[in-house]
Amino acid sequence: MGIISTIFIGLLVGLVARFVKPGDDSMGWIKTILFGIGGSIAATYGGQALGLYQAGEGAGFLGSVVGAVVLLLVAGKLSSKS
Repeated sequence: MGIISTIFIGLLVGLVARFVKPGDDSMGWIKTILFGIGGSIAATYGGQALGLYQAGEGAGFLGSVVGAVVLLLVAGKLSSKS
């Protein structure tokens, strides 16, 4: 997968995750893309650790959104403590 398509999918996943997660997430485009890409990576490796995916198999769109929502929740908890 090329870098442009990775960024585009990350943007879509990040936007959906921000829409699904309740609360105010005021962040820019770059953070949205990074959370989307991070959610996809987290869902892929987490799914492989749980036996949901085989090695070399990536998480689907819904798994990526769930991973991004989890990352948004963790980031929200970490930022609210300081």
